[in-house]
Parts: sequence; structure tokens; C-alpha cells
Amino acid sequence: MTQMRVIRWSATSNATPFTDPASGERLGAAADALAAHGFAVEILDDAAAARSRVRELIPEGASVLTAASETLRLSGIDDDVNTGGRYRAVRPRVLAMDRTTDADEIRRPAACPDVIVGSVAAVTETGSLVVASGSGSRLPGYAGGAGRAIWVVGAQKLVPDLDTALRRVHEHCLPLETARTLRAYGRPSAVNRLLVLNGEHVAGRGSVLLLREAIGY
Repeated sequence: MTQMRVIRWSATSNATPFTDPASGERLGAAADALAAHGFAVEILDDAAAARSRVRELIPEGASVLTAASETLRLSGIDDDVNTGGRYRAVRPRVLAMDRTTDADEIRRPAACPDVIVGSVAAVTETGSLVVASGSGSRLPGYAGGAGRAIWVVGAQKLVPDLDTALRRVHEHCLPLETARTLRAYGRPSAVNRLLVLNGEHVAGRGSVLLLREAIGY
């Protein structure tokens, strides 16, 4: 019988600072690990370089979903996709629909766009991506529903292993995301769903753009 590893998270008093950009050496090692797991990986200087690269990676006219992401907002990628007119942007279309009467019409295009663009809560030096979500709306596209996935990841999100990644989710990301959702929607966020991407079944389907600078949270 295959044994399953149960991961238990608990707060610690010796919290790792999760805001410092990783060194170039660590980024390079993580890039090698991700590539060995089937991800396409690039190390870029900054958000401006990522913004240009995302434009190059997505063909004009593709249906594109942007996942909710401070990284995309701060970099300008969110605006490029959703207001630029170059793509068939999914998010503006689904936001205009009624969540009660049009639930299926919202769910389907969000689950299987041509391309999904977003970020992650953490990337491990062993080559895994960790995504936390309250609603789960972006997870189908990330996991395989989208024809292509692109993740833009700031250097401060690099952690040694999965246990540290889960600490980063709960200790660092969740309080910041809760502050955002309280301002925007009047309710706290929650880690209702976790997705760990350990590799890509279709080599190159998932592109990870690792930045040398910190961006987002």
C-alpha cells in the first residue's frame, strides 16, 4: 500500500522573513529543479521584463484568464490582458455576468481558457509551485484546464521546501490577502483550497517567469 505523507501546519515563533528576494544562486537552483519537472523556466530581471515576455508568450486573439494577483496588478500585466484589446479576455466577461443565473457560463470559460496567467504563493527550491485559494476559481486552469499556464513569481516567494511554503501561505500571504478582501469585499480571505504543482505532464505547458526582484506577496 502506498503511504501518504500528511502535512500539518502550525504557527511558529521563529517565523522566516518572507519578503527578502532570494539570491541569484538560489533562483538558478530552483529554475533547474523546475525545468527537470517539465516546466519552462526563465529568470528575468524585473516586472517590466516579465510584462514584455508575457506579451511575447501569448498569441494575439487567444482567450486569456488573469488570476487574481497583486503581482499581475502591480506589473501592469492585468491591465495589458484585460483592457488592451489584444486578447479575448475572460475576466471582464465573467465579471459582467450574474453569479446566480449565469453560474455555468462563468465557470466554463474560467476553467479552460487558452491561457491562464497568474502567480503563486510560493515556489520551492525542490521544484514545486504552491497555490492557495479561497474560491478555487483559478485552480482548474492552473492544474490542466488551460492550454497554457504562465506564472510570474517574485524572488521573495522562493522557499526551501513544501513545509516552509505552507508556512508562507498561512503566516505571510493569508493576512495580506485578508486585508485586501476586507477592503474590496468586506470579508476575510481563507485558505480553502491548496494546489501543489510538482511537475508538468505536458512538458513546457507551464511557464514560470522567476524575477530577480520582489513583487506582490
